[in-house]
Amino acid sequence: MKYRVKTIKTLFSEAGNWDKAPWNTISPLVLNHHMGPLPDHFPRTEARLFFDGQAVCVMFRVEDRYVRALAGHDQDKVFEDSCVEFFFVPGTEVSKGYFNLEMNCGGLLLFHFQTARGKNRVIIPEEECQKISRRSSLPPLVDPEIQEPLTWTVSYRLPLHLLDPYTRVTPPGPGVQWRANFYKCGDKTSHPHWLTWSAVDLPRPDFHRPEFFGTLEFD
Repeated sequence: MKYRVKTIKTLFSEAGNWDKAPWNTISPLVLNHHMGPLPDHFPRTEARLFFDGQAVCVMFRVEDRYVRALAGHDQDKVFEDSCVEFFFVPGTEVSKGYFNLEMNCGGLLLFHFQTARGKNRVIIPEEECQKISRRSSLPPLVDPEIQEPLTWTVSYRLPLHLLDPYTRVTPPGPGVQWRANFYKCGDKTSHPHWLTWSAVDLPRPDFHRPEFFGTLEFD
């Protein structure tokens, strides 16, 4: 899988709506694959990305049901909630390690770096996480679970300088490639599911498999 990332010089604070500029000028990627048995709830999940010159900006849009958000703070178990995830290597050397940035529908995040699943894991300090600007269409707490269909979005701006302490970062530019995958899950919702952008060929759900990452190519 390959996705082209535009460079758009704009303020993240002015880029708040999926259906308005600059987001509506960007082609989305779609999470069409799943892990484990075919789930009975397969929410349509799309993502758009752009680079603003200093940060990677990401927005997810999910046509969902059975939505919940119970995590209480950043670095909590957001993957148990209705959650979207961006795993990436800021370059092409997968063996050097990867980041996993996971965000629930209420805008709380989990942000780690590791060289492989559970190896040399670093939990990004919460004060650094606060430097990631973010928006969510739902409140931080969604309880009880919303059973009815609804569409929700989350977006965030990830400054490149937050990545530098943990690994070598290849700055985005024409032709530069990063490795990445995008996921949707809801481990403890009433209808759990594990969806992926780039297919992960394993019998059980496991998002921490960078060998299956696709490619982001910057304009």
